[in-house]
Amino acid sequence: MNLQQIMEQKSFVVVGDTLNPEKFAYKIKVAMKEAGYQVQCVGKELSSINQTEGQIDVLDLCINPKKGLELLQECTKTFKCVVLQPGAFDDELVAYLQQNKIPYIEGCLLVGLRLYKV
Repeated sequence: MNLQQIMEQKSFVVVGDTLNPEKFAYKIKVAMKEAGYQVQCVGKELSSINQTEGQIDVLDLCINPKKGLELLQECTKTFKCVVLQPGAFDDELVAYLQQNKIPYIEGCLLVGLRLYKV
């Protein structure tokens, strides 16, 4: 998937500090909801991706790579793609995604909203 295809999806899980207005996870959550996307939040609102309800199209990681890796490793839910926000990935996380054949891109949903608002 590329960023345009990701923005065509409906259901997103934002992983990070979605309660602090200073954090990008919060800004992404608000902008995505305002644009009409279904958004659930893990990190401060839910403690696990497994606690989310319904279908997940895209996981958006806006969290320390070590914590992001931990959440991915325990995840039993299915999803189509992972977006790795700037600063939210490292070699270990990328290796895990590649080894497990999990589709991912390095990108930003805020940029996607500006370029490809559905």
